Amino acid sequence: MSLEALDIRTPLSELNSEFHAELLRIADWWLTYAQDHERGGFYGEVGIDNAPNASADKGVVLNTRVLWFFSELALAVPQAAYREAADRAYQYLLDYFLDPEHGGVYWLLDCEGHPKDTKKQIYAQAFAIYALVSYHQLSGDARALQEAQKAFSLLEQYGRDRAKGGYLEAFTRCWESMDDVRLSDKDLNCPKSMNTHLHVLEAYSTLYKVDASTEVADALRYAIDCFDRQIINKDNFHLRMFMDYDWRDHSPSYTYGHDIETSWLLAKAVESLNEPGVTQRLMPSILGIADVCLREAMGEHGEMYDGYEFHDQSVNRDRVWWVQAEAMVGFYKAYCLCGEERYAQAAAGLWQFIKDYHLADNGEWLWLSKLDDQSNAPAYKLGPWKGPYHNGRAMLEMQKLVSTH
Repeated sequence: MSLEALDIRTPLSELNSEFHAELLRIADWWLTYAQDHERGGFYGEVGIDNAPNASADKGVVLNTRVLWFFSELALAVPQAAYREAADRAYQYLLDYFLDPEHGGVYWLLDCEGHPKDTKKQIYAQAFAIYALVSYHQLSGDARALQEAQKAFSLLEQYGRDRAKGGYLEAFTRCWESMDDVRLSDKDLNCPKSMNTHLHVLEAYSTLYKVDASTEVADALRYAIDCFDRQIINKDNFHLRMFMDYDWRDHSPSYTYGHDIETSWLLAKAVESLNEPGVTQRLMPSILGIADVCLREAMGEHGEMYDGYEFHDQSVNRDRVWWVQAEAMVGFYKAYCLCGEERYAQAAAGLWQFIKDYHLADNGEWLWLSKLDDQSNAPAYKLGPWKGPYHNGRAMLEMQKLVSTH
C-alpha cells in the first residue's frame, strides 16, 4: 500500500488525547520498572520481559535522557511522581556522574555508581546541558543552571576545533586528546560527526532560553552555521555523518532518522535564536531535508526505513523505534512550516504504524517493529541507547504542534 493510499480517518489535530495517553503510558512504565531503589538512580538495563538487570552498567546518556524526560513531563503534567523521578535522576547525576576534579560528566559507571569509563564524550556533555536546563526550568534549582553553564564553558573550551571549525568527538578525563573517539561500536572513528554536532545544537538551543548571554547566542549561531556550511550536503539534502578534521566526508551511508531529526531540531534552533536572516537562510535546507526523506525513505506501511548503504547501494529496511518517532515529529513540523498536506499525512501514517507495530503489549516500545526480525534487536527495553527520550519527546512535541496548528 502506498503512502498516498493510507486511510487516516482521524486528523492529527484530533489525536492530542492519544499522544497524551501514550506519553503517560511511557512515563508509567519507567516509573514502574526503571527505578533502582537499591543502588539509586535508574537501572542500566531492563529486559524485554520488564525484568531489571541489576548488575548492568549505568551510562550517562541514559541518565541525562531520563532527567530531561521527567523534567519536561513534570512541567507539562505536574504530578508528584514525575517530579520525584526528575529529582532522583538529578541527584544521581550530581552524586555520581559529575567529575569533581576535571569537570564535565563521566561516560559510564558500574552498577554501584563507581566510574568505569571516565572519558569526556562531547555528545554526553551536550546531553548534560540539555537535561540540566530542563530540570532548572522545572525546579528553579540554581545549581542545575550553574552546572549547565559550566558544562557549556568546558565544551566550548575543549570541544570546539579552533583551527578547522566545528566540534570534536571525545577526550580523556582531563580533556586531553585520545585515539578512539567513537560514540559507539557502530560509529566510525572520525574526529567529527553529525550526531555530536546535532546534540550540541539541541543543547545550545535549550540553554539560550534561560541564558541569553552573548556567549551562548554566539555559540548557538555557530552550531547552526556548522550544519549550514559543512554538514548538510546541499546537492542532495542528506547529512554528512562522519568527517575528518578538514571536514572531508567519510560517511558509509545515509541515516534517514538522523536526517529527519536534524530537520526539526534545526528548525527549533533557528526559532530559539530568533534572527530573521538566519531563519531565512536555513529554511530551504530544513524543508529540503524533509522533502528528501519523504521521497526516499518511506515504506509501504507508512513507516520510515533506517538508511541507505553506499557499499552495495541498498536500503536498510529495518523499522527502528526512534526513527519512527523522529520522523513523525519531523514531518509534522515541516507541515507547520510550509502547510503542505503530504507532510501531515506522512506524520499520521507514522503514528498509525507506531501504534500497530511498535507498542509492546507489556509496556514501552519495541526496538524494531513487529514486522522485523526481533533477533536483530537488543534484548532490552531500557538500555544505554534506549531511554524515554525519542518516544517521550515525540509525544510532548506532537501535543505542542497539533495544539497550535
